[in-house]
Amino acid sequence: MDISRGTRLARSRLAWVLGQAGLVALGVFVYFRVRGLTEGAEDTALAHARDLAALEQRLGIAVEAEVQAPFESSHLGETLVNWVYVFGHWPVIVLVMVWTAWHHREVFLRLRDGMLVSGAIGLLIFATYPVAPPRLADDGLVDTVTRSSDAYRVLQPPAFVNQYAAMPSLHYGWDLLVGIAVVSAATTAWLRLVGLALPVAMMVAVVATANHFVLDVVAGAALALVGHAVALRLERRRLRRRREEP
Repeated sequence: MDISRGTRLARSRLAWVLGQAGLVALGVFVYFRVRGLTEGAEDTALAHARDLAALEQRLGIAVEAEVQAPFESSHLGETLVNWVYVFGHWPVIVLVMVWTAWHHREVFLRLRDGMLVSGAIGLLIFATYPVAPPRLADDGLVDTVTRSSDAYRVLQPPAFVNQYAAMPSLHYGWDLLVGIAVVSAATTAWLRLVGLALPVAMMVAVVATANHFVLDVVAGAALALVGHAVALRLERRRLRRRREEP
């Protein structure tokens, strides 16, 4: 009896996880497809990038060149930030979503909702305010990923990528949401440290690879936190409905 019940529970959990995987996959496909189809005009995106660079100069935070320099001058350093940028994003997101969906359902739902909300808002911004990344807008910076790695083009095919969608940086923002999820679900100190380190490493990587301005990272963090706040509100609503059920 116990074995039969355990089998049914496992099948039910697997069906739920697969259903959620399909929903997330559809959301990711729509995100990339719409992002690719709404690619902004080059001249407008470059003008916006120059505006951001000028604002950073006034704020005293135009540190992209200083952040890139020690990594770009070292083969090991460049490889490290490229790997963080490429493999620390979608592979980590998928891994954490599978883990939380199977073992920590509420954390998964919070992460899912936060990504969907921030992604939807991000698409609106990409479509209405295209921004070129520093690697295209600043001749003094190097596109380290293109120079040294082909893996990124496999994980994100050019047909689905809008290279003028630098603001806000969801590459960073979604890693921040993943880090929050890992810290929330972790039961060991080392796993909490991993959750804390993920967004910090990505913050450095997106700037060091010349894919985002510092302000892109700030905007990505703000958007991710808005998504997280909405996700928490949705979670409270789910829990309230659950308590009210007979």
